[in-house]
Order: sequence, then C-alpha cells, then structure tokens
Amino acid sequence: MAQTARRYGYGGLVVRSRTAAFDAAALRDRYGVDVVPAVEVVADEPPSASGAVGNFRPDYPLVLVRGGTDALNRFAVEQDRVDVLAAPLSGDGGFNHVLAKAAAAHGTRVEFDLGPVLRESGGSRVRALKGLRKLREIVGHYDAPYVVSARPASHLDVRAPSELVALGTEIGFDADWVRAGLAEWGRLAARNRERLSAEFISPGVRLGECEEDDR
Repeated sequence: MAQTARRYGYGGLVVRSRTAAFDAAALRDRYGVDVVPAVEVVADEPPSASGAVGNFRPDYPLVLVRGGTDALNRFAVEQDRVDVLAAPLSGDGGFNHVLAKAAAAHGTRVEFDLGPVLRESGGSRVRALKGLRKLREIVGHYDAPYVVSARPASHLDVRAPSELVALGTEIGFDADWVRAGLAEWGRLAARNRERLSAEFISPGVRLGECEEDDR
C-alpha cells in the first residue's frame, strides 16, 4: 500500500484498523509516505460508539465513527472528540441540514467516499452517485468540514489523486474541492499529532522553557 501510494503521488496513508501492525517510521524512511494510525469505530448504537471513542481518543491521531444510521450519523457530528463521520451513506440513514450544522459547529469532518462509484455497478452505483451529490449540496450550503476518500481495501484499489479529481468532476464536483478534501486528511492528522504531544496545553498554548530573568 505504501509503495503504491508513493508511486501514485500520495504523501500519506491513513490506516483505519487498530489491528494492523506496521512500522510507520520504516515505511516513511523507505517510501517517503507518512502512515497515520487511526481507528474507525464501528458500533450498533451511540452508547457503544461513545465508549469506544473515549477509549481510543488519547492514543490515536485520528478517530472516526462509521455512520450509516440516523442515530450514529447524529452522534458523530455532535462530538468534538470525533474527527470524521465515516461512510454516512453506507446504511439506511440520512444526512440533513441539522447534521450539517452540527458538523460545522463541532468540527467533525464528513467523509465523501468515492469507493462505491469506483467499484459498484448498476443500481448501487446510481444510488451512490445520487447520495454523494445530495450530500455535497448540504455540506457545501452549511460550510461543514469534509474529507474525500476512496477507501481502498488493498493496493489494487488505490487510485491516483488525479484520477479521483477526474472522477469528481465527472459527477459534478469542483476539482479544487476534491483536492482540498484529499489534503484535509494530512492537515487534520498534523493538528491532532500536535495536540497529542506532551507540550500541548490548548490551541495556541504550549509548554516551553522558561527564560532566565535578566539581572
């Protein structure tokens, strides 16, 4: 995955499974790709998701909650502790203006998963296209934060950024909008890594060495 990502022009990968074993430093040194450990919480209901988010938040730069139901979609966008609402259209749930406002207020990124458009066919692909366009309309209207992905399951599923941009423009998204959604993963990871550092106290406040008094 790291080798393919580098060849296709990515600067990093987000690994969403806490069971995946890898040496991030070795991969970075060998392929020049920043591999970011993340966890995607998969739960049946919000109380279970809340407990998992609380457990994983201190240890992972990125914490995602997989949506797909009305209850889980709402839970994710109302939590400051959740970085990304993943796959909000994967189930029978919806995404409306109330959730978009909550995502904007809490800084929860809404995931635009292009994977179904790439890998599904027939009616499933048509429904995925319709859902993404509607999601884009709502998220854009309320200026909610977002990320763009294709959720590759293996290196064979990886598509270059230029390919995802081209796909986005074909389905009605602006090219710069797609690029910004891809880049947001890296910006979010960098911010959260800083917050996990021992020097971080709060946004704009960090521990530092005290200057000696002039005498």
